[in-house]
Amino acid sequence: MFELSHAGQFVATLAAIVVAAYFFARVEVEIEGDAGWAANLPTWRIEEHPLLDIFWGGRALTGYHAWMFSFIGVIFHFPLAFVGRWSLPLEARALGAVMLFWIVEDWLWFVVNPAFGWRRFKRELVPWHKRWFAGAPVDYWMFGVVSALLFWYAY
Repeated sequence: MFELSHAGQFVATLAAIVVAAYFFARVEVEIEGDAGWAANLPTWRIEEHPLLDIFWGGRALTGYHAWMFSFIGVIFHFPLAFVGRWSLPLEARALGAVMLFWIVEDWLWFVVNPAFGWRRFKRELVPWHKRWFAGAPVDYWMFGVVSALLFWYAY
């Protein structure tokens, strides 16, 4: 049996996250086009609710995003079910990977989207990201730190 070291597992995980995020960003560009955050999709939307500020960064909750976020959560936990193993460190890996995936995927959506590109990744051009810090949505920083802590614990 071939088995990677912890460092090798971490590098392989990061590489897989980036590849998966790239492909998913391409799919979302095909689905959403230039209208981010499912603005033109035929889906339900909850625009105003106090919990959206706490858990969703002030963005609308859409049926599209509720199902996609759930799907990605299941996919990232699938390897644990497949091998029939679960532990706190493995759960930390899965959750850290999900968080990092969404940061990378969201940023890549702008990079690969012909209607945006990385030069248009600015607060004034991206109204669905309500809070920004140091040139990026606050969510990126918060989930980036939490993801790093989860990976630190897991590896």
